[in-house]
Amino acid sequence: MGAIETVDLTMTYGTLRAVDAVSMQVAEGEFVGVLGPNGAGKTTLLEMVEGLRRPTSGSATVLGEPVWPRNAALLPRIGVQLQASSFFERLTAREQIRTFAALYSRPAREADDWLERVGLAEKSGTRVEDLSGGQAQRLSIACALVHDPDVVFLDEPTASLDPQARRNLWDLLSGLNESGRTVVLTTHHMDEAEALCDRVAIMDHGRLLEMDSPAALVRGLDAPARITVAPGQIDRSAGRALDGVEDAEVRVEGTVLVTREPARVVSRLAELDLLDGVQVQTGTLEDVFLTLTGREYRA
Repeated sequence: MGAIETVDLTMTYGTLRAVDAVSMQVAEGEFVGVLGPNGAGKTTLLEMVEGLRRPTSGSATVLGEPVWPRNAALLPRIGVQLQASSFFERLTAREQIRTFAALYSRPAREADDWLERVGLAEKSGTRVEDLSGGQAQRLSIACALVHDPDVVFLDEPTASLDPQARRNLWDLLSGLNESGRTVVLTTHHMDEAEALCDRVAIMDHGRLLEMDSPAALVRGLDAPARITVAPGQIDRSAGRALDGVEDAEVRVEGTVLVTREPARVVSRLAELDLLDGVQVQTGTLEDVFLTLTGREYRA
């Protein structure tokens, strides 16, 4: 049985199709990222799958159960962290998460343990309105996980987090997934998706454009590699003359050679004794994302 399945899931607002007939399946224990520009329909899709919004048409099931009409039986089995955090007023971080735990009949010690796991133990006595944006984000994630759900939905969970907190959260989410839980998250960070996700779904204008592993998507792009040679080692004309090089450009970091035959070019650089400081960058998930969704600015 799959953890999540949508069939032609659609949400319209007047003439706007915010989500346009999205069909996808997520297996139990899978870690899936949903990527897309601002306004692509990511959050609306997750909210329909979570049972927070009634779809215009189509259907969604989680753990084999329909999510709409609102399915109370699913609530203890899913955890949801929304894009905008909302807490009970004037409660401390400890009181906040203990309240969430109590709603699911979980003991207070488990709530306190989650504060520790997201690095908020020292802020346990701080009122939520006095937490920083990143601290509130971590508390929101802990509240979504405190009842030990089978399926976890996270909407841009690392927004507002500093690099250290972001990496710590990666470790936490990886551990959840490795223990058999299904995790679905939206993110704008391509490195995050590549590091965490078994598969990624790329959306734009409400439509699902591609869904596959990051590695498979990059292979399908057939993007050229970029080989950077240390500054002063080779000029643009000499670089372009190397066998297998399609183009060359001199930058501050060195001469960048563009090629679809990186092994051949690196071998030639070795013959010329130019390997010191060489860096090879192949296609990335960001290249896939920009190819599918375009490069224009999205408000």
